[in-house]
Amino acid sequence: MSTTLRHSDRYRNYDIRRLTIGNVLAEKADRMGDRTFLTWLPDGRRFSFREVHQLSNALANGLLGLGVGKAAHVALLMENCPEQVLSSFALGKLGAVAVPINAASRGEHLHYFLEQSDSEALIIEARLLDRILAIGPERLPALKFIVIVNDGHEASLPAGSWRSASFESLLQSIDTPPPVEVSFRDRAMIMYTSGTTGPSKGCVFSQVRTLLWGMSHAEAHGYRPNDVFYVCMPLFHVSALQGTLYNALTLESSIVLQRRFSASGFWRDVRESGATVANMVGSMANILWGKPPSDEDTRHQLRLCHMSPCPEFALGFEERFNLRIVSGYGLTDYWSTHAFTLSDPTWKLGSAGRTRRGIEARVVDADDFDVPAGEPGELILRNNNPWETGEGYYKMPEASLQSFRNGWFHTGDQVRIDQDGYMWFVGRTKDTIRRRGENISSFEIETVVKKHPAIADAAAYPVRSSLGEDDVALAVITRDEQSVSDVDLIQYCAAHLPYFMVPRYIRRMTDFPRTHSFKVQKFALQAESEKDPLDLWDREAAGIRIER
Repeated sequence: MSTTLRHSDRYRNYDIRRLTIGNVLAEKADRMGDRTFLTWLPDGRRFSFREVHQLSNALANGLLGLGVGKAAHVALLMENCPEQVLSSFALGKLGAVAVPINAASRGEHLHYFLEQSDSEALIIEARLLDRILAIGPERLPALKFIVIVNDGHEASLPAGSWRSASFESLLQSIDTPPPVEVSFRDRAMIMYTSGTTGPSKGCVFSQVRTLLWGMSHAEAHGYRPNDVFYVCMPLFHVSALQGTLYNALTLESSIVLQRRFSASGFWRDVRESGATVANMVGSMANILWGKPPSDEDTRHQLRLCHMSPCPEFALGFEERFNLRIVSGYGLTDYWSTHAFTLSDPTWKLGSAGRTRRGIEARVVDADDFDVPAGEPGELILRNNNPWETGEGYYKMPEASLQSFRNGWFHTGDQVRIDQDGYMWFVGRTKDTIRRRGENISSFEIETVVKKHPAIADAAAYPVRSSLGEDDVALAVITRDEQSVSDVDLIQYCAAHLPYFMVPRYIRRMTDFPRTHSFKVQKFALQAESEKDPLDLWDREAAGIRIER
């Protein structure tokens, strides 16, 4: 079998065995030189391909001098910043294992990531250092060393806790490639899943898989070397890290990096940076769509926006903002397997598209038998491309075997595939509510409720019933300028949903507990509601009955 993978007719061929982070950075620095690779929007700093290569070399050598070498697990606790980019590249050059952690993590949540990943070193922004001190060295015996990024905050470690160094001091090291032999097969990252249904699982990425992920995005969506990618989604998430940063690196394009998403600053950033491609999740699109139309809506160079999931107002979004939407489907656990591209028909917009090159997809029942075409079932996958498939969960062999069974990866997602091969998301298998003998998709309830003009966001989830099954609870966030009563919302649901899907409970919230990828943590909503049921409005207690 050939070891050469063709990225696209427009791009170079890559020898799989040469695909390491260090090799690719060295090659791009040599080819692209002083061309800008990274722009940091908060202060306008620019970094060329050569500068990124040299700085990450220096950081790698500095870490090596501290004793952080090949195969060491190093956690990264930072919001988007150039130091996070350099850290990812430097660790890749060392053959060390980067562990990106949600920058909002604290307390037991943070302790879980650091302990479960066996992280022996940590690179952290100074303003976040108190979170580590709150845990304490006695509860993190594997953690030996902390590198502190100067973000303008005063921070230091108490005597007798951990050894430490400043990030800036490590950048003073020699900027030649570190003397470490790294293979394309070596582990590069442990990236944690969203944890929507339980504890997050650490997904293992090799060096080659880390790079191929981004290359697959470029191939599927027609990204170009002269594209400028606007990045405001967190780099501790696979979409921004592999799907954009490493995509731009292998593509020889550039990124403009913002610390986080801002509804008021998004279009300004895009316009002033000259960005041509942006990536967003559904909640970001909802926020931008909900803002009043403006003459500024089309004053930008954005040509493509990757949205996942793709909202129902996608065609209107394209027209209003004068851009095109592409979409897709992928899992941190496995791979990006489907793509909706510019060559796909507009009437299929809203689907996740069709399978990418080398991907096999089936829709099956609970016993792994194929369901009839067009009917919903669980999506299972198989990848025929070498080195792209998910490598299982770190220290979770049973979970790995459960997902990779019968020769197929089981996604846990309910989908249907139409007669043209386009995949449509239905809901999560574990996000199904069992009520009165009916299996209810939370996704379907939420889709209907979000169409109400007063609802900004909604989350449907189960609450244990005295009858032994589930009752449906609905958490809602209303728009500031509009309101709707609980009774009116139930009547709206009754007019648009089957009787058995109409929620029994309603909970008013200002925001939902979310993962780092903005997904709602349904298990947390359920636990809170069952602990404090008085926080729920109950339509049955209010005497409202739903007719069949």
